Amino acid sequence: MRESSTISPHKRPLLLLSGLLCDATLWSDIPARLADVADVRVLSFRGFTSISQMAEHVLASAPEHFALAGHSMGGRVALEVMRTAPQRVSALALLNTGIHAVRDGEPQSRSRLLRLAYEHGMSALAAEWLPPMLAVGPRKAELMARLVVMVERSTPDSYAGQIKALLKRPEAATVLPTINVPTLLLSGSEDTWSPVSQHETMRRRIPHATLFEVHGAAHMAPVERPDAVALALREWLGKI
Repeated sequence: MRESSTISPHKRPLLLLSGLLCDATLWSDIPARLADVADVRVLSFRGFTSISQMAEHVLASAPEHFALAGHSMGGRVALEVMRTAPQRVSALALLNTGIHAVRDGEPQSRSRLLRLAYEHGMSALAAEWLPPMLAVGPRKAELMARLVVMVERSTPDSYAGQIKALLKRPEAATVLPTINVPTLLLSGSEDTWSPVSQHETMRRRIPHATLFEVHGAAHMAPVERPDAVALALREWLGKI
């Protein structure tokens, strides 16, 4: 799938924002499932070093009004878009993400993975980083193969820039009560990085938000269970 497309005036514009080390591969099974209701554009963030830069890129790439869905780091970017240009967003979806500040030990754990990428390459990073992001099941080997290729398309320098952005991420908690568009919060039942409970905490702070739990998925829900994720996004778009 291409990372950008011409937006049709007859369907709702929908921007899908990719997370750390992710690109259109993560969303590849979603656009066809929404083709009758949305014109989909996928954005990823190689080469960026701050969440605010990423948000500026989204706004520069988007039509005047659009629905916005962000996965993981892309959810952080979506919230920064909501902070800076809420009048342009018609609906918001936050998938497998969070609003917490940098946690104890996070800089060290991210630095260790970054050293792995520089010293042993992106394939070695993928082999360590990806498995905990996927639920155990018959499709895990197939999905690993797809996602390893995705990670290998990045470079250690690009990864370093995204890590810098995450470690210097802006405060996001105060954005939540200001959101007044249809909002979907979604996470996988097996996501230990951004668990459902974390999304429930966010739901309580966003007026009229809904929470959708994807059973049998972990952190990479859009590629693990595209049928369930697309259903949730379809229902969410219908509320605009």
